[in-house]
Amino acid sequence: MPQVIIFADENNSVSVCYPTGELPIEVVKAKDTPEGSMIVDSETLPNSDNDFFYAWKLVNGAVIVDLETAKELTKKRLRYEREPLLLEQDVAFQRALESGADTSSIVAEKQRLRDITNLPDTATTLDELRAITV
Repeated sequence: MPQVIIFADENNSVSVCYPTGELPIEVVKAKDTPEGSMIVDSETLPNSDNDFFYAWKLVNGAVIVDLETAKELTKKRLRYEREPLLLEQDVAFQRALESGADTSSIVAEKQRLRDITNLPDTATTLDELRAITV
């Protein structure tokens, strides 16, 4: 099982150093990582949660995925995904206004897209966050 060096960076996020094997890992740790870094088996990292890598936190010597940070990352993803959809709805709304068509379904869809970023607040697991889509 390969070993890596982990440490909390200046943003309190986890940094992972993957030594090349040219030098012993202890030498790399002493030379290239800050005080307080740790050598761990790579299998102890939450690699199945790489989509939430920026939510990884170092707590009592273990890497965990911080749910609150993962929620914020999900909101950011949803905002990015909804942006072109909101633009499409803006165009559809303008066209409907110009032609005198009913805009109620467009207004409802725009509101749904705006409200989508509230959904992560009620999630209790990473799988629930992953399931939220635009």
